[in-house]
Amino acid sequence: MERHPLQRLSSPSRTASALIHLLGLASFAASFKYLVDYPNLVNDSYGWHFQYLTIIGLALATATFSVGLLADLTSSTTLFYVKNALSTASAPLEVLISLLYWSLRAIDKRLVIPEWMELNPLADVGFHALPALLLTTDLLVLSPPWTVTPRSAAALSVGLALSYWWWIEFCYARNGWYPYPLFEQVSPPVRGVVFGVSALLMTLSTAGLKYLYERVNGDAAAAIAAAKRTS
Repeated sequence: MERHPLQRLSSPSRTASALIHLLGLASFAASFKYLVDYPNLVNDSYGWHFQYLTIIGLALATATFSVGLLADLTSSTTLFYVKNALSTASAPLEVLISLLYWSLRAIDKRLVIPEWMELNPLADVGFHALPALLLTTDLLVLSPPWTVTPRSAAALSVGLALSYWWWIEFCYARNGWYPYPLFEQVSPPVRGVVFGVSALLMTLSTAGLKYLYERVNGDAAAAIAAAKRTS
């Protein structure tokens, strides 16, 4: 398939693109393995670790890179487009997760990590930093520019925020505790504000990633016009 003028490296391909996706999947698999190797009460609770936005984001990142690797191995244009579509959700979500987690952890780690849970520092980075870095790398060097509109980004962010709010309340009704201690400490209206701010931040992370892409790779319209002039 013809590479977009702003796309830095060839993708799908069985060289650099496949290697990046393979390394990402190895990292994500190691994070999931950690949950099994070091169990806690979450392992036996309703919803398992998917009560955590971190793990939902990790699953979406895994799906994105899995489709990307399949596209690399098969040279499938369709799978490449699916990977890029998934990326418009998984990359901003992982940026949001990293931003929220490390900000709250800097204030008080017990806002995001319960007293009975401890995380190995390397595992902590694997859960809360590497997915965002890997998905951003995929966007900047292996993908064409996103065409998602601000309205679409906002709708997706609000939809995810409302869905996750419903999900953790559903799990709370069965487990009697929230996955993040912060939710135990605030009232339902304040919880709603937290989700509203999170939806706004995810929308802004989409805009920020699009801006970063343009700063690193250039303006899409100008690149396409230049390519037409030289063809």
